[in-house]
Amino acid sequence: MHFKDRHEAGIRLAEQLKKYKNNKEVIVLAIPRGGVEVGYEIAKFLNIKLDIIVTKKIGLPDDEEFAIGSIGPDKKVMLNEETIRIYNISDEYMHEQKKQIGKEIERRYKVYKGKYELQNLKNKIAILTDDGVATGFTTRAAINYIKSQNPKKIILAVPVAPADFSREIKKEVDEFICLHSTNLFFSISQFYNSFPQLTDGEVKSYLKKISL
Repeated sequence: MHFKDRHEAGIRLAEQLKKYKNNKEVIVLAIPRGGVEVGYEIAKFLNIKLDIIVTKKIGLPDDEEFAIGSIGPDKKVMLNEETIRIYNISDEYMHEQKKQIGKEIERRYKVYKGKYELQNLKNKIAILTDDGVATGFTTRAAINYIKSQNPKKIILAVPVAPADFSREIKKEVDEFICLHSTNLFFSISQFYNSFPQLTDGEVKSYLKKISL
């Protein structure tokens, strides 16, 4: 399966979520930056609020794309201890990464929303979305934060994900919607004809458009 762009992916996901249309208990939580385009289309179609949930992966010293952990919006850390041991990652490196990524999470909230303030999701139906899942670290960090807020329900809705992730994540959320799951997964971009990086300004613009 291929998508023209993130907008098309979001529209297709929204059609799978139509039972939540006009339900003010529901909130779409998009992982920036790319997930915000997907989340925008879902929120627009369902006529519900769009917000962000900022998580960041921790990469290897020489390969930032290879995730060895992630940090959630509340700065709680998830680590792959086995990978850290295999690659002999130093405590100093991990400490510095936690500090720098924590600052970047704060920066993004301040840029996108004006301040670093996390939303109260108690008794909410949270639809978590992104433009796809690769390692799953940032997705799981977001899920862990949402769970800590005692929501009524957690729905993970993504266009694409690896097959092994899809099998495992069903145990961690109330509902899982994935348009395409495959073992032949190399990167999220392989499933899109157009996959440009979003700017901070574009993220802010999408959030302003959905101001319910």
